[in-house]
Amino acid sequence: MAPVEKNLNNEQPKYLKGDIKASALELIGNTPIVALDRVYKGPGRILAKCEFMNPGASIKCRSSLNMINRAIESGELKPGDPVIEITSGNQGCGLAVVCAVLGHPLTLAMSKGNSVQRALHMEALGAKVVRVDQVKGTYGSVAYADVEVVREVCSKLVEEQNAYFVNQFSNEANADAHYKSTGPEIWEQTGHHVDAFVAAVGTAGTFMGTTRYLKEQNPNMKAYVVEPAGAEAIAGCPISKPLHLLQGSGYGLIPDLFRYEVMDGSLSVTDEEASRYMKLIGEKEGLYVGYTSGANVAAAAKLLESGLVPEDAWVVTVLADTGLKYTPVPEELTK
Repeated sequence: MAPVEKNLNNEQPKYLKGDIKASALELIGNTPIVALDRVYKGPGRILAKCEFMNPGASIKCRSSLNMINRAIESGELKPGDPVIEITSGNQGCGLAVVCAVLGHPLTLAMSKGNSVQRALHMEALGAKVVRVDQVKGTYGSVAYADVEVVREVCSKLVEEQNAYFVNQFSNEANADAHYKSTGPEIWEQTGHHVDAFVAAVGTAGTFMGTTRYLKEQNPNMKAYVVEPAGAEAIAGCPISKPLHLLQGSGYGLIPDLFRYEVMDGSLSVTDEEASRYMKLIGEKEGLYVGYTSGANVAAAAKLLESGLVPEDAWVVTVLADTGLKYTPVPEELTK
């Protein structure tokens, strides 16, 4: 907080200096990066971008702002027009922040398999949430078949409302958000020292945009996709476990935005590993994050122990969202 003048006459304090943001949109991005030296003691180092500190509590705030701004600039989205999107929750929360500030009615379609906390969060920000029954998955674990049903509902809503459809899975502005912000921030915050970047893939926006920027700065930087064990489509493995704990990622397909030429390899993480590291990050680092964050850190530790990068490498990843977005998952789903 800025210093204030001494109040000698019971007057309102006057701030000598200030940095007042115009809206929540100016709170998006510029998140800190933290060394997870208590979770992983080396050799090497895991550095994590604290994306849960965005106003929508996830990394998806970045792409939400960029996709909406791009639509406004192109004329696809006019003032006051309704907006519709399919979401597992985080993109919806980010869009809810952006649409609340810019005055766009927002409707979000989400599988009932995604945690109810996400729906409550989106509704608290003024969005209408349509929760769609699952056809294959279970609560806390969403199959791609569930996503397809949500997509059908979303298409009908777009037609009924004559709304702008964000389409995060195929929207290039999704990946561009991370090329313009996440990548440059990481590069500056690490003092231009990034040996490897690892990230779970849902739409592939975070991985593609961040990796593209970092490889332009350091062509020797290695980039690894993180996939749930048994749902490693990018690695080219048969899908043996389509249901897993990493909501919003690992749908058992290759995303439209993904390009193999920027990837150096893939790392698989089990539900048990994601859960264990999620717990460790809380207990040892004091940060309560979600399952995908746990998977990202587990993969970073695996990479450092694999011999694929130098022993003293700095591996950067993202803490994608807060753990407050999740209902505790029944133990049988982690086996």
